[in-house]
Amino acid sequence: MSDRLRSWGGLLGALAIVAGVFGSAPARGQEAQESPNAAAKRWFEDAKFGMFVHWGVYSLLGKGEWVMNNDKIPIAEYRKLPPQFNPVKFDADEWVKLAKAAGMRYITVTTKHHDGFCMYDSKLTDYDVIDATPYAKDPMKALAEACRKNRVKLFFYYSLLDWHHPDYFPLGKTGHHTGREKKGDWAKYVAYYQGQVRELCTNYGEIGGLWFDGWWDAPDAAWDLEGTYKIIHDLQPGALVGNNHHVTPFPGEDFQMFEQDLPGENSAGFNKAEATTALPLETCLTMNKSWGYNAKDDHYKSPEQVVHALAGAAGRGANLLLNVGPKPDGTIGVEFAERLLTVGRWLESNGKAIYETRRGPIPPQAWGVTTERRPTLNQAPTIYLHVLKPDVKEILLPESLITAVAQPLGKPTPLENAPAPGGVKITIPDDVRDPYDTIIMVTLPVPTPVPRSAKLR
Repeated sequence: MSDRLRSWGGLLGALAIVAGVFGSAPARGQEAQESPNAAAKRWFEDAKFGMFVHWGVYSLLGKGEWVMNNDKIPIAEYRKLPPQFNPVKFDADEWVKLAKAAGMRYITVTTKHHDGFCMYDSKLTDYDVIDATPYAKDPMKALAEACRKNRVKLFFYYSLLDWHHPDYFPLGKTGHHTGREKKGDWAKYVAYYQGQVRELCTNYGEIGGLWFDGWWDAPDAAWDLEGTYKIIHDLQPGALVGNNHHVTPFPGEDFQMFEQDLPGENSAGFNKAEATTALPLETCLTMNKSWGYNAKDDHYKSPEQVVHALAGAAGRGANLLLNVGPKPDGTIGVEFAERLLTVGRWLESNGKAIYETRRGPIPPQAWGVTTERRPTLNQAPTIYLHVLKPDVKEILLPESLITAVAQPLGKPTPLENAPAPGGVKITIPDDVRDPYDTIIMVTLPVPTPVPRSAKLR
């Protein structure tokens, strides 16, 4: 038996003993109950699945949210977009209902992206959806109301980077072709963005949190993140703060995020920070290859790929925040909706192995990952094996699980097992396979607790 399997078996045994004697093993994050947002962190870790929405005036060009920078569009030209933006088909209730049907527990939506245009009613600028567009309505207000009605939490994405604001100076790594004057007052810009953070924390009721981006554009700038995070935690004690900066989390941040990669992976090239064990984790992925609406991007992930990403994230202790890029008229394309609804139907049958779980006691393997449902009173932990490779027919469990029962999720018949060198071999028959993720539930017998009043003889 490998050292990895030995450690897994030992951990399972220890957890079972804890479950029998003490009733429950604390989930990660419970040790910080003195924190006012500890309950929010636990909720976040339980939620597992969220919808990311990138939507702005850039959708009119159908080339993604970076079009201003990529096509070197000057501010004078880009300002012609807001007068054309009139998303008359936007329906906040439909967005939220789609998210719920997909099994998503929260929505994170762009309130201001790098182009500097505000998709909410800001009193600090007229460069917003109320003052600069014929639509003249606040979609964030509608989303906040729809989320409350449907019990979905709402998070606000906010870009610290701003290609439009005259005081974002000196310029960072991007936005050098906007035609801006080479001057500005950085302190005024910080006051501006912190004022907008105050607006987002005070004008929309209780929110799930703030999701920042763009710090990486000017990592040496005096952002005053400490002051920003204090504003949020003072105004919204239950809100969570995350920052997509790709480095080790800063003080005041409540979860760590990874972009276009699962924790521990770095195919994108910028996810070099190690996953912390002190904070909840989140992976954000595009459904195709774009964040904002891209009319020519038809490289959509299949439902199987989405399920693999969802299980892969859960098996690494992370949520999956899956992106959609609505069209300029406010609708979410059928290519997104069909895939989301398929994943939602899969979760109706298999969500028990995803929601409210934590990373399993065995690290990711070639065949898949494990998740764990922590023990409750008089109940041992349950381990879920997510077999993501269709050609895997056998899995070796450690000898310590000789008394455990392994059965496919939702099936009444346990799998056959047999002693094997180094452990116990379970066989996965073809008729129990799931087309996306074959989930094997491993349960341990509940130890008989010793009564506290028992006397030694």
